[in-house]
Amino acid sequence: MSVLSSLPTGTFTIDPSHSRIGFSARHAMVTKVRGSFNEFTGSGSVEHGVASLNADITVGSIDTRSADRDAHLQSPDFFDVAKFQKITFVSTSVKDTGADKVTVEGNLTIKDVTKPISIAFEYTGTATDPYGNARFGFEGAAEINRKDFGLTWNAALETGGLLVSETIKLEFEISAIATVPAAAH
Repeated sequence: MSVLSSLPTGTFTIDPSHSRIGFSARHAMVTKVRGSFNEFTGSGSVEHGVASLNADITVGSIDTRSADRDAHLQSPDFFDVAKFQKITFVSTSVKDTGADKVTVEGNLTIKDVTKPISIAFEYTGTATDPYGNARFGFEGAAEINRKDFGLTWNAALETGGLLVSETIKLEFEISAIATVPAAAH
């Protein structure tokens, strides 16, 4: 099924209370550390089969279930939250790429460094919630090299290798709500 043709024309807002923007990174070369950003906003639109998407993420809302690690990630060693409070994403294209699949290409900005990325999403369905909102679900992922965005801190391990992987997997679980035009009320 073509995802873009199945979506209604209009605008959509990401519902942060039913969505997740997260990440995982290899730690000490043996396990993964997972985290998420708990504060973000995002919206999108679909018109005549053409879609767009944008998101703003509050870096200070990073949560890895370790206060010490979160403080280190917010420090100048990594995100430098005092200078760079937001991560942004702005799509440049959205394309159907198979049954219930869509690829969103766009520009990701971290610490004032902007690089193109491609996010593969799966359309997980639609439902009307108890309040009458039309909800649309998407799950996706992308990999980036954190060093490309100026996130270069690391520590060498005695056994060889590095403490934190350069490759970071970005994870998206999105519940988007269709915005009803004012004239339709």
